[in-house]
Amino acid sequence: MGNVDKVDRTLPLNEMIYYVRKDAALRRRFAEDLESLARQFGLSAEELEALRDKDVKRLSDLGVHQYYLPQIFRLFYGTKAATNAHPALEAWRRAYPEEFERAQAIERAKAAGRR
Repeated sequence: MGNVDKVDRTLPLNEMIYYVRKDAALRRRFAEDLESLARQFGLSAEELEALRDKDVKRLSDLGVHQYYLPQIFRLFYGTKAATNAHPALEAWRRAYPEEFERAQAIERAKAAGRR
């Protein structure tokens, strides 16, 4: 899933998320006017589309830093009610179905061992 070797350190989206996560005014703009914020930081149409679509795999393939992927989903969905049915988790499930199922199998096995 995450791969530091794929990170594009020049990707405008990485820069945007770096600043957005630190600044309340930018977080408001992220929520209220994403297109304008994207223009300000020089995002490509492809970056903006992957961001709007909340497409984990495309964001990763574009070179978004693996640390920023969960940050992006916190910006969209917040941190409350983080459950196995949370929309952010569903985005990962769609992007990496095989890895997700392996992780779920490990969790089920751990839970079975605690019984």
